[in-house]
Amino acid sequence: MNINGTHYRTIWTAADERSVEIIDQTRLPHLFEVVRLTTMEDAAAAIADMLVRGAPLIGSTAAYGMALAMRTDASDKNLEAASAALFKTRPTAVNLRWALDEMKSLLAPLPAAEREEAAYIRAAEIADEDVGLCEAMGDNGLTIIREIWEKKGKQGAVNVLTHCNAGWLATVDWGTATAPIYKAHNAGIPVHVWVDETRPRNQGFNLTAFELGQHGVPHTCIVDNVGGHLMQHGEVDLCIVGTDRTTASGDVCNKIGTYLKALAAHDNGVPFYVCLPSPTIDWRVHDGVKEIPIEQRDGTEVTEIWGRTENGGTGTVTVIPEGSEAANYAFDVTPARLVTGLITERGVAEASRQALADMFPEKVDS
Repeated sequence: MNINGTHYRTIWTAADERSVEIIDQTRLPHLFEVVRLTTMEDAAAAIADMLVRGAPLIGSTAAYGMALAMRTDASDKNLEAASAALFKTRPTAVNLRWALDEMKSLLAPLPAAEREEAAYIRAAEIADEDVGLCEAMGDNGLTIIREIWEKKGKQGAVNVLTHCNAGWLATVDWGTATAPIYKAHNAGIPVHVWVDETRPRNQGFNLTAFELGQHGVPHTCIVDNVGGHLMQHGEVDLCIVGTDRTTASGDVCNKIGTYLKALAAHDNGVPFYVCLPSPTIDWRVHDGVKEIPIEQRDGTEVTEIWGRTENGGTGTVTVIPEGSEAANYAFDVTPARLVTGLITERGVAEASRQALADMFPEKVDS
């Protein structure tokens, strides 16, 4: 996607073809900074500290982290150590485990002398595959947006509500939930996005609004509690969100607050779609509420907000009383019964075990 008219992916190899560069998402939207990763530890820190985030991008960064590890030490011991260190960085996003499994299965049988080159090739493939998956989801989701526009008599805009950042910045390119939006905008279908604030880290305001604005997509920023009101008054035509992990039964784990949006959508008859590439499906998990580990992050994400100050600089302010404690649950689970459909690279599936098994039969026993 574009920043000031220049195309960027969210992760790429540097000029030396061994270091890896990323956009520091903790500095957006007020500062655009590129960070260079030269070691596996750099990659692990980038994931843990959320310089990169979003399940697909976490997976790609982990893959490049393994390549950086092999650059330093391609021994069996370091292969296992690097995989373990990267796996600990974010417990909820299933793409992390998937990417590490992909890299280990490729590298473990190879002699040490061949591992570095093979790792960089596979990491690049994983990044390219993600772009292809996201663009395919965009095409499949575009069909839904087009149908809604036609039902409206091609009058006015299609109003989409999204939560968190499931956009270009959460993937390598295009995004998951935003891919259909970008496709619709590029196709000339008028689309308007209600952008949820998404506390505590404000990924909606800081990231989704930033990238939509850079691409020229009309949007309006709202606080997290406004969505239900808008749905009651017919101001939302559909919701599209992403997911960090989806169960084999169609339960969806996404940024905290997604469940409440799904409840409001269900109560008001608003279609609620989830965009997900197939690596985000965890075929080993069936009950999302009981089985998916919910990451609890540092309470300072709740108590403090970073932004631009009156004098034009940037800074952090504290928003709760001194001495008050803060809980920071990063995700919640939306049961499959509240999901209208799952937009995948192969099409739109019902959120059910059978529908997912029919769409991805080769994955069921994996």
